[in-house]
Amino acid sequence: MNPKKSQELSDSEEDSESAPDSTDEPEPTDEPELDDETIVAEAELVDEDFDPDAGIDEAPMPALARRSSEAGDPSIAKYDPLQAYMREVQRHPLLSKTEEHELATRYVKEGDLDAAARLVTANLRLVVKLAYEYRRAYRNMMDLIQEGNIGLMQAVKRYDPYRGVKLSSYAAWWIRAYMLRYMLNNWRMVKLGTTQAQRKLFFNLNKEKARLSAMGIEPTPAEIADRLHVDEKEVIEMDRRLSRGDASLDAPVGDGDNSSVARVELLPSGLGGPEVDTTSAQLNEILREQLARFRTTLAGKDALIFDKRMVAEEPLTLQELGDEFGVSRERVRQLEARISGKLRVFLKESLGDDFQVDG
Repeated sequence: MNPKKSQELSDSEEDSESAPDSTDEPEPTDEPELDDETIVAEAELVDEDFDPDAGIDEAPMPALARRSSEAGDPSIAKYDPLQAYMREVQRHPLLSKTEEHELATRYVKEGDLDAAARLVTANLRLVVKLAYEYRRAYRNMMDLIQEGNIGLMQAVKRYDPYRGVKLSSYAAWWIRAYMLRYMLNNWRMVKLGTTQAQRKLFFNLNKEKARLSAMGIEPTPAEIADRLHVDEKEVIEMDRRLSRGDASLDAPVGDGDNSSVARVELLPSGLGGPEVDTTSAQLNEILREQLARFRTTLAGKDALIFDKRMVAEEPLTLQELGDEFGVSRERVRQLEARISGKLRVFLKESLGDDFQVDG
């Protein structure tokens, strides 16, 4: 379901009084900014029936705010950050449909930041409500709320009031997508989902296993891959990742606490060693000599292309050489390809078949 299409749904889909909303700020600089197509892809990674809290009735918002104070010492509970945040959020009244449309129109037409801020604060409770849906999947509610607020602000920034749908219906896509991506990136120290297929498996693999087992079907990787429309290798890889915890490279190896050898010290070095370095230096010296000999066979444009592009530390572009020679970029490319062919033949004749020339 596309967020743009979701704006064309009826207003009965989400009631602003029963589904309060949230807030947003610019996305972190180390994450690419999401567009509407990406946000749909992120949100649809979870099946429509995905429910981390299956069988558990949702507590109403006031009960959620009272949850911390009912458990434990009241003198400690009153400082609970979630409870304090809920008290702050409930200070901002909800908006009627007319007020929401007027504020959104003013923000779109005039860029009124006060109107945008009012839209955000009036919908903060929706973020809490959606975060509460994932309370079993991720324990730190405040982190989820913070990410959801970022998604809400992105939704307010991109919201089109002329589509005829409430802001909460559109913002729910952005809020959920930001929460899901945050859970995926912070599930472990090592990132689990690096492709869309892996992200889909992260949220649905165990659920699909349980579903197949309940149907009396053995949940083999091939069967799961067929049902989730992913590659079988991705299923096997994600199953291994989810079934194993992170292991520290600094952890000692051996029995007991007396071992002082860390696992990282036993890993093979990525360096080649003195023999490899010496061999590499000798090969580079031979190659430089052969290139110098090959250069003496070139003249005119071929020599300039070889010097200024093929072996230069800061090679010129095809367009720059074309402008210098008064020819097209394609012609320079053809000359460069011809020189490369000559060089390949020259090195093969000079060094023999045992010397491999790539490119």
